[in-house]
Amino acid sequence: MKIITEGRFHVSLLYLLLLLLVSASHLISAANYTPTDQILLNCGASSNSSDADKRAWSADDNNKFLSSSGDSKTSPAATQGSSVSEIPYMTARISQSPFTYSFSVAAGRKIVRLYFYPSTYDGLNATDGLFSFSFGPYTLLKNFSAAQTVEALPYAVIVKEFIVNVEGGSLNMTFTPESTPSNAYAFVNGIEVTSMPDIYSNTDGTLTMVGSSGAFTIDNSTALENVFRLNVGGSDISPSADTGLYRSWYDDQPYLFGAAIGIPYPADPTMNITYPTGTPTYVAPKDVYSTARTMGPNARININYNLTWVFSIDSGFSYLVRLHFCEVSTNTTKSNQRVFAIYLNNQTAEPEADVIAWTGNQGNGIAFHKDYVVNPPDGKGQQDLWLALTPNQRTKPQYYDSILNGVEIFKVNTSDGNLAGPNPIPGPKVTADPSKVLRPRTSQSRNHTAIVAGAASGAIVLALIIGLCVLVAYRRRNRVNYQPASDATSGWLPLSLYGNSHSAGSAKTNTTGSYASSLPSNLCRHFSFAEIKAATKNFDESRVLGVGGFGKVYRGEIDGGTTKVAIKRGNPMSEQGVHEFQTEIEMLSKLRHRHLVSLIGYCEENCEMILVYDYMAYGTMREHLYKTQNSPLPWKQRLEICIGAARGLHYLHTGAKHTIIHRDVKTTNILLDEKWVAKVSDFGLSKTGPTLDHTHVSTVVKGSFGYLDPEYFRRQQLTEKSDVYSFGVVLFEALCARPALNPTLAKEQVSLAEWAPYCYKKGMLDQIVDPYLKGKITPECFKKFSETAMKCVLDQGIERPSMGDVLWNLEFALQLQESAEENGKGVGGDMDMNEIKYDDGNCKGKNDMSSDVYEGNVTDSRSSGIDMSIGGRSLASEDSEGLTPSAVFSQIMNPKGR
Repeated sequence: MKIITEGRFHVSLLYLLLLLLVSASHLISAANYTPTDQILLNCGASSNSSDADKRAWSADDNNKFLSSSGDSKTSPAATQGSSVSEIPYMTARISQSPFTYSFSVAAGRKIVRLYFYPSTYDGLNATDGLFSFSFGPYTLLKNFSAAQTVEALPYAVIVKEFIVNVEGGSLNMTFTPESTPSNAYAFVNGIEVTSMPDIYSNTDGTLTMVGSSGAFTIDNSTALENVFRLNVGGSDISPSADTGLYRSWYDDQPYLFGAAIGIPYPADPTMNITYPTGTPTYVAPKDVYSTARTMGPNARININYNLTWVFSIDSGFSYLVRLHFCEVSTNTTKSNQRVFAIYLNNQTAEPEADVIAWTGNQGNGIAFHKDYVVNPPDGKGQQDLWLALTPNQRTKPQYYDSILNGVEIFKVNTSDGNLAGPNPIPGPKVTADPSKVLRPRTSQSRNHTAIVAGAASGAIVLALIIGLCVLVAYRRRNRVNYQPASDATSGWLPLSLYGNSHSAGSAKTNTTGSYASSLPSNLCRHFSFAEIKAATKNFDESRVLGVGGFGKVYRGEIDGGTTKVAIKRGNPMSEQGVHEFQTEIEMLSKLRHRHLVSLIGYCEENCEMILVYDYMAYGTMREHLYKTQNSPLPWKQRLEICIGAARGLHYLHTGAKHTIIHRDVKTTNILLDEKWVAKVSDFGLSKTGPTLDHTHVSTVVKGSFGYLDPEYFRRQQLTEKSDVYSFGVVLFEALCARPALNPTLAKEQVSLAEWAPYCYKKGMLDQIVDPYLKGKITPECFKKFSETAMKCVLDQGIERPSMGDVLWNLEFALQLQESAEENGKGVGGDMDMNEIKYDDGNCKGKNDMSSDVYEGNVTDSRSSGIDMSIGGRSLASEDSEGLTPSAVFSQIMNPKGR
């Protein structure tokens, strides 16, 4: 134990006191908002009272605020949970007919908060509490069940927060029981109405929807519901510690996704957080801006993962997303030191976010926020909204890192004034840990910042000094020394990078390291890590089927050894990340088709990312075309494999609920089961396609060299015709039995997508056909097949056929082959394939075991300016060398920008 001299101790104490006074003066000088209207109604209560935060609640007596009471009455709650505060939750107004509260308020924006505690009231069952809640033209709740919501989340109590505009002097809100069941009733425990500054509106055209160039307006006609408000990298902030708006800010950790969750980064105690001109101090409290989450100090790690949050939202609505930023690192004071991309729902919101540049190059410690609107894909029920940050490598910043301080997410009303979403669906019964219940917090847990308000008290000063000492010690222990990109180290690191074992916990589950609540469970099996270890004999290296971009693929057996599976285990140093993992699960768990590979389940315990698939006995299509010791495939079998793959892609484009664009069609992503049935695999790069009123999806360029649609590469506009182009290359591979790219050939022959059409136009396509197929393709079939492949690889997407047309033509080609096979005709009319002379110098297309194959990855980190990443490997070295059956499962590509 260290002994500190008395003199040094006094110096240290004086220094801490000085810091305390500086900090206190800054807090006091920050002007909080003073509401003109503030109504707190303790519904059902017979007398005025104060809650644990000393907020005064009015009694609900003498029908003071009831303009229409119906048959409503007041009732105490039959029970009180251990974490439930008495005010305002222990009394309620209940009714089996509509009732209306009317509040006299000034015109302007108001925050309306409704407090619910589902319990038995006056003998009425909590599950029968089903009702709607409306204000003017807005339906804010419909068929709402507080009991079901509590069961699904599970929270003990529910707080619903809305932002509405009041035109006149009266705010009328009506609670209406549902018509069924017959004993349905409406209830409410507490109502809060607070005036607020108009800090969320935007009418100047600067607010745009992510993925669209059109302006989005939020004005007085817009109603909002707050669904998430997070203090990123910090702890909870209680309503009393907010800026006069009494908002609750919650810890962001339960919403983090994946194994790598970055690190909390508090500001230096001496840093003065300032608000720029035009930004009121009540936009967000200083506690939000003085804590952040960054990716960590290691550039090598940071460029290989996305810092990701996942939020469960209602389908059918647009969402306003406000991100709060403040550069809290003392090392970051200039622009282009920390530059990163922001993705919302897998679309680029900001290609080059630079907090210092945004704040006018005035240095660090300046509060700033940016607003975005996200329009999730159509659907029913709930879906996930993704927020991801990743370093921007194109600008070559000093630190490959990203930063975020706060998040607010609001649901925006529809055109008919609706804000009501469905009730959440309860999951499996889980014993809730009261310490981990997310919202709302009990009043007793809301005191960590409120202490500052009474800084004049000696006891409080002492508490602050102690807290400050702890903070300084924490900073010394956790000081992060950032490595410039040039100093980044390499090497394998554990999956729990900068994180803990609870990578994305939620109130839905207490499983260590689990984020299963954000992943589908109805069609997809969740494996424990112990089950995976048993299935692979503790990841026995002799069971490795292949190694690819995502990690190793193991042969495994589950269900007592009765079912063979392929198990893909994520490598933390992979270029892939949680987005590919999530996309694969999201896509395949919802899709079932004979010609799509089946995802059996996944495991994400212990900071692992593991996917479990059906075992494909015959591996990939490529393994039976070239660079293999396998016997060559007969022509009819190649046709049948192509037809099967076309059926799978056709289903993705037209048969699923939304158009799905695979984006990485190639022969290693077409798998063959034990009956040689073709199945399309690897959905890590897949994207939901355009809607009926859009012709394309603007996105960063992803895919594999040799198969990449040139129009997509040029314009960065993705359509299903991009898959058609890639499939055309697959058809030529099946015909010619050579790689899509072979850099050992003459320059004009390197790309099959260019060389095959050239030969076709010159009338010499038959000269590059696989020699094994001599005399085995009928002229009619050859003509139809080659025409189909040619149309697929046309430069303009609009000129290419749909996948349905491709499928029809391939099936017709098979019929032509079968009907003419008895004649024994070959390529080129009646000419026998054996008579064809090959020009080895110019048209070499046979199986060359010494030739190399390249399939690089293309990635674009911004919406303009294409950056191609090949992972540091040479053009001639990127191959499926060493990949055995099912190794295709590891061929997920770079996650950035998705």
